[in-house]
Amino acid sequence: MTIALLPVLGMPLLTAVSGSFPVPAGGSGRLSAPMLPLARPVPAVLGRTADVVNMHPDPNALPGGQVLQNLMNGLDSWALALALVGLVIGAAAWALGSHGQNYQQSFVGRRAVLISGLAALLIGAGPGLVSFFFTTGSGVH
Repeated sequence: MTIALLPVLGMPLLTAVSGSFPVPAGGSGRLSAPMLPLARPVPAVLGRTADVVNMHPDPNALPGGQVLQNLMNGLDSWALALALVGLVIGAAAWALGSHGQNYQQSFVGRRAVLISGLAALLIGAGPGLVSFFFTTGSGVH
């Protein structure tokens, strides 16, 4: 059995193990002598490519970057408007259901209010969440 170690983030990483294990012969359920390799060795070159590959997002690098930004702004506006409509309709259903002693209508209205509020929260926090995870991920070396 051969074990190749590749240092990644200061810790050795198991990249390849070669060995063998018996395989069933002819479907009889018995194990026979032919052996298959478990894994192939990974070239050590992969450890060096992490320093070569870089990414710097720039919306102006490709044509249509401003059009894409305008499209995202418009979609955000529509999504927030729909969340507001859902919130108003849900609040009305909740109020009418509570006033009419209709538990099902009250529950559906309450759920619509909560989902619409959560949707507005995610729409507003979306760019910040994506930026946070991008900067966190780009800090990994």
